[in-house]
Amino acid sequence: MDPMNTHLVVGAGLIGRPLAERLVARGDTVTIATRSGSAVAGATTRVLDASDPVDFPRAAAHASTIFLCTNPPYTDWAAQWPPIYDAAIAAASASGARIVVMGNLYPYGSPTGAMTEHSPETTTETKGLVRRAGWAKLRAAHDAGHIQAVEVRASDYFGPGATGTAHLGETFFTAVRRSKTAHVVGKPQLAHSWSYLPDIVTTLIAAADYTGDWGRIWHVPSASVSRSDIAGQLNHQYGSRAKVSGYPQWLLRSLGVVNPLMHEVWASSYQFVVPFVIDSTETQRELGVTATPWHEALITTAESYRSTK
Repeated sequence: MDPMNTHLVVGAGLIGRPLAERLVARGDTVTIATRSGSAVAGATTRVLDASDPVDFPRAAAHASTIFLCTNPPYTDWAAQWPPIYDAAIAAASASGARIVVMGNLYPYGSPTGAMTEHSPETTTETKGLVRRAGWAKLRAAHDAGHIQAVEVRASDYFGPGATGTAHLGETFFTAVRRSKTAHVVGKPQLAHSWSYLPDIVTTLIAAADYTGDWGRIWHVPSASVSRSDIAGQLNHQYGSRAKVSGYPQWLLRSLGVVNPLMHEVWASSYQFVVPFVIDSTETQRELGVTATPWHEALITTAESYRSTK
């Protein structure tokens, strides 16, 4: 067992699971840790509450890298994320493992141009404040010499398997394929960055393998395309006649009064009422990661939903 290729992957969702699979496939030693004990072929399974300041360090005792890919429900971020960050820092401090955090663009708030790894973090929204504070805590521990940490930030993800609340997920693709109207958050004619799930995994691994300076942010190489244009591309591909329509902001806000999840969707809907574009120049230059060609990623994703009834 190579101690430098021994990883603890925390979370087995749309990112944690394929990450663990990719690491196993290249011959690394992987433990995947979740509350439910989800299994991944070739990896050791461990039940873990990521907020546990005692058990998390135990789980990471022999790891060279901790990939923090868990993601509590939107409505629980303020309560659940802070103790997870604290436990992860404790685990890394005790074990010497480096931390690679799966992050997002929420800390930047509403942008006025393309977001780079050095853009000001101007968020005033609760979820963005939670993630901004978490990275600040990790960065402070890194700067103090207690741990080594980086955060990989992606825009809204898409790819095979993306269901539920994904903005470019099963609901969108199914509506387009059936020549229906795809109802979306915000203004569908505006450019928006989309991070392909396999590219997120590639960036996480490249960030972990990086031999340069840590204590920084990396952006996942992503495509920036409006949802109106995406529907047009799919219409051309499949001969469909779909349209895209944005929900009015007042409707989202009204629904949020009675539905906590919808309140969180409305609270972060600023991402869809202005151009929301990620710049990944540094990742491409330093890590050698590029986005999967857009048409390939789009059609692969669309085809994955064709059996949906």
